[in-house]
Amino acid sequence: MNNISILGCGWLGFPLAKALLEKGFYIKGSTTSADKISKLEKAGINPFIIALETDAVHGAIENFLRDSSILIIDIPPKLRGTNKENFVSKIEALIPFIEKSTVENVLFISSTSVYGDDNELVTEETPLNPDSEGGKQLAVVETLLQSNTHFKTTILRFGGLIGEDRHPIHFLSGRDNIDNPDAPINLIHQRDCIGIILRIIKKESWGEIYNAAAPAHPSREIYYTQKALELNIAPPIFNHEQPSIRKTIVADKLIEKLDYRFTVINL
Repeated sequence: MNNISILGCGWLGFPLAKALLEKGFYIKGSTTSADKISKLEKAGINPFIIALETDAVHGAIENFLRDSSILIIDIPPKLRGTNKENFVSKIEALIPFIEKSTVENVLFISSTSVYGDDNELVTEETPLNPDSEGGKQLAVVETLLQSNTHFKTTILRFGGLIGEDRHPIHFLSGRDNIDNPDAPINLIHQRDCIGIILRIIKKESWGEIYNAAAPAHPSREIYYTQKALELNIAPPIFNHEQPSIRKTIVADKLIEKLDYRFTVINL
């Protein structure tokens, strides 16, 4: 089967779907908004409205998964603001549908937040120690998926996501008293996110765990100050009173096993 289902055609899932279409795959893509159906259709994606709840999956989930050999799950937990969710329960509600489908391989988009903040080089062998609620729930979901024997799951742990329309400097600009000035950045560009996923599918690298962050790790203060100058906006002001957490995400496994070369290093 040359069919792939992408659960979550948002900031990453939509351009990923278009890239897979160019490779000759037939793509089913989900959204929770009826307003986005026409956008997916115009791009050549077979659209579905799918919504995961803590005790149910709403929408034509069986048809969404039918005849697909690969499922890409790209729906980060929503844990900010007042509408916090139980992401683990949502995935638990989804898993029985995957088990009964034609899906053989799952690619789960996770985050390096599962490691927590420690002063060390972080590889895929580093024990998980999440500090945030999002990181804790992602870690549980990773185990749920990889321990399931009905399908093989590859976990892709992305660093901070950036792209042409998304960069943390716009949030940090002009702010002061920002912590961790000497902490290394651990970012990855949208183009490399897509490139890595394409390589995983091409090499059929299932049942694996990969860290994914660009190999450039300047300090936060140096990087964001320079980025602000490039964009002609107010730079952030950092607080040097407390020691910085020097967590560095290492993506050597991905580079070696997938023979992947990052395309956006000067982030």
